[in-house]
Amino acid sequence: MVADVSGFDASVFAQRLADGDIGAFDYVMSLAHAGDAAAQTIGGQMLLDGQGCVAQPAEGVYWFMQAAHQHSPMAMNMLGRCHENGWGTVVDYPLAAVWFRRAAEHGLDWGMYNYAHMLERGRGIGSDRGAAFLWFGRAAALGHARAMNFLARYYEHGWETDQDTIMARSLYERSALAGDYRGECSWASVLVAEERFDDAAIYLERGLSKAPAAFIEAMRETLGSSGNPRVRELLSTCLPASGT
Repeated sequence: MVADVSGFDASVFAQRLADGDIGAFDYVMSLAHAGDAAAQTIGGQMLLDGQGCVAQPAEGVYWFMQAAHQHSPMAMNMLGRCHENGWGTVVDYPLAAVWFRRAAEHGLDWGMYNYAHMLERGRGIGSDRGAAFLWFGRAAALGHARAMNFLARYYEHGWETDQDTIMARSLYERSALAGDYRGECSWASVLVAEERFDDAAIYLERGLSKAPAAFIEAMRETLGSSGNPRVRELLSTCLPASGT
């Protein structure tokens, strides 16, 4: 995946990659060496993923750092991801939280979302669900589909705010329409509760087609515990067989 950053024609560059342009990596790195922050961020992503080059995660971290020093929010967010997951560097949750916060404070929706997760889980920073609620809200206001789904949970359960099932329903729907797999499955659950089973099946199938195995198994357990025959029907038609 090529990072989506301002100041760099990512669409043209992505087309060069799609066309198999073997000089694309050299081109972006020439700009990176010349000090272009957007190129440094994209070059870092390519080195991290091994896209158009041999994967060199540590070198990718280096270029993210160069771009972050030039105030690139996407580079800051990627440094957070690298320290969170140990990509090209050691796992360091406190440092990941620092970089996510910097990206968030620079207005990046992904930084806001990732920082909210760190706050919610107390990972690398003191647990603060109130602050997580605020940052999820800021990311959702920018149209971040995943943040909408997590923000909906706060309204649904009355966490750090007054319970508001109407707001929760709206956020789940918006997240689903924006294509987030969690949002699609959450919206399917809302539709099941409203006995709109045919509509629920559409969104459940969409969500599960993109979901990781652990999430699919969690949905299998949730739906499998229902005594409603229509819900069990959803389980058999929308979920892949166990172990596949």
